[in-house]
Amino acid sequence: MAHGPDKSGRGERGNSRSGGVGPGDREGAVGRESRAERGISQARRIPRWFPLVLGGILLGGVLVIGFWSPEWGRGPAPPGMVWIPGGTFLMGTDDPHPFFADAHPIHEVEVRGFWMDETEVTNADFARFVEATGYVTTAERPPTKEQIMAYLPPGWSEPPPDKLVPGSVVFDPPSHAVPWDDESRWWKWVPGACWKHPEGPGSSIAERMDHPVVHVSWEDAQAYARWAGKRLPTEAEWEYAARGGLVQKPYPWGDAEPNAGGLWRCNIWQGEFPHRNTREDGYDRTAPVKAFPPNPYGLYGMAGNVWEWCQDWYRPDYYAHSPRKNPQGPEISYDPSRPHEALIPKRVQRGGSFLCSFGFCARFKVYGRGKGDVDTGTSHLGFRCVKDR
Repeated sequence: MAHGPDKSGRGERGNSRSGGVGPGDREGAVGRESRAERGISQARRIPRWFPLVLGGILLGGVLVIGFWSPEWGRGPAPPGMVWIPGGTFLMGTDDPHPFFADAHPIHEVEVRGFWMDETEVTNADFARFVEATGYVTTAERPPTKEQIMAYLPPGWSEPPPDKLVPGSVVFDPPSHAVPWDDESRWWKWVPGACWKHPEGPGSSIAERMDHPVVHVSWEDAQAYARWAGKRLPTEAEWEYAARGGLVQKPYPWGDAEPNAGGLWRCNIWQGEFPHRNTREDGYDRTAPVKAFPPNPYGLYGMAGNVWEWCQDWYRPDYYAHSPRKNPQGPEISYDPSRPHEALIPKRVQRGGSFLCSFGFCARFKVYGRGKGDVDTGTSHLGFRCVKDR
């Protein structure tokens, strides 16, 4: 029922506008521009903590001065979240590799400030949600015949009733090299697999409570977010946060390769995919959410480990039409890469996973895009939440 996600930059740029300035006005315009530039230069010397003096009031011989900053209105930090200041950035890439065809073109985007979970939602977090609400995830419910048929090519027969059992899709590495054009060689439907039993019956999260929760569908992630008083990030918010304020760098930490200097910075695949993982980063599957250093915003795991659900519907051509300010994604989903599934609703996934590698899937770069069916979870898919001010 599920499919794993199929899954450089240049300098800052801005929009320029030119207006007509006649010969008689040119000197005056230049003078006004110079005065404006001097004003900006002086303003830049004002400390950030002194953005506006509202006034001074002399009370009982004491001068009380009021200050105001737009950052102060956000209130105290919610537990486990960090503030992502709003701003403008260049989203997407001009990387010509086919992995990133749906991340073209580079375009300027503005996002407002928001709170973001510093890590992916963990097994411990999700367990508290389930205990408080009694929620049953998609993987723990039996699929319907219609759901199964939607994923099969035309002409395939209906699944027998004994196959309509709860379960999920689990990464199951083959014993030898296999062609990369057949994902069924390493993805297996496992009855009984779910967030509590990531590899199926007999597996447990008892020793993985600080790992990201997996086998969660988009619907499951939405349910958790509502319970927590949060929401899923938009794709633009996610990429802006992942970049950590760095300009057009490929990774959340900058330009350095993930293993530069012999120090691994994220949980991805090493060795030969999909049959041999050398585990140079120390992990075979998921890793604890704080196993690697955070990015400059203080966010952990923005590359590798598990894919993360976003709010947006997926379309490969959306960037060519995306609004500049606070884009919310397209109105409908469309994925022509799988013709018989083109109209199955898909949402954006970001960040890559422990299955990504330079050869098979390099989408753990900050601009890499993934997608997934809204009613499907896998063993390398999780999420994190955001919260408005």
